[in-house]
Amino acid sequence: MENSVQIHRREAPSNVRCMILTLSDTRTAETDKSGQSIWQLLEEAGHTVAAYSIVKDDKAGIQELLLQAVRNPAIEAVLMNGGTGIAPRDNAYEAVKEILDKEMHGFGEIFRYLSFTEDIGTAAILSRAIAGVKERTAIFSMPGSTGAVKLAMTRIILPELGHVMREIYKQP
Repeated sequence: MENSVQIHRREAPSNVRCMILTLSDTRTAETDKSGQSIWQLLEEAGHTVAAYSIVKDDKAGIQELLLQAVRNPAIEAVLMNGGTGIAPRDNAYEAVKEILDKEMHGFGEIFRYLSFTEDIGTAAILSRAIAGVKERTAIFSMPGSTGAVKLAMTRIILPELGHVMREIYKQP
C-alpha cells in the first residue's frame, strides 16, 4: 500500500520549468561547470531549462532577478548556485531569505548533513544553503562547487522537485 508521500510523488508534475542562476564575479557560460551540471541533471530527469543567467554576487541584483523569475509564468523553480558561504562577498542566503514567503528549512539541514557524512566533514557548517517558496515559485540556493551541486541535485532537489511543485499548486 502506498503512503502519502508516494501518492504525492505519483501525482506530481514530471516536468518542471526551471531557471538556473549562477552567482559569480568571474564565471562565464563557458566556464560555469556547476550551472552546466544543473542543466544536464535537469534535462536527464525530464525537466526543462526555461532560463539561464549568471549574476554577480550582489544582494540587490540577485533579488531583482529572483523577483523577475517569480513574475515569469514560464519559470516554476529557480536553482541557484554560488554565494552560500560566510565570506563577506557571499550574499545568496540574505538575498533569498528576505524575499521568501515560506522557507523549507529541511533543504539546508539535509544538505549540510549529507555534505558532512558523504563529502566534506565538518566544513559543512560553512554552508548556508537555503530553499523556499516565493508566491508560486520554488527557489533552491546551493553552494557553487560542482560536487555540492551534484549532491544537492541528485540527493534532494530532483527526488522532490515535482512533489514541491504539487504542494505549491494545491488550491486553498
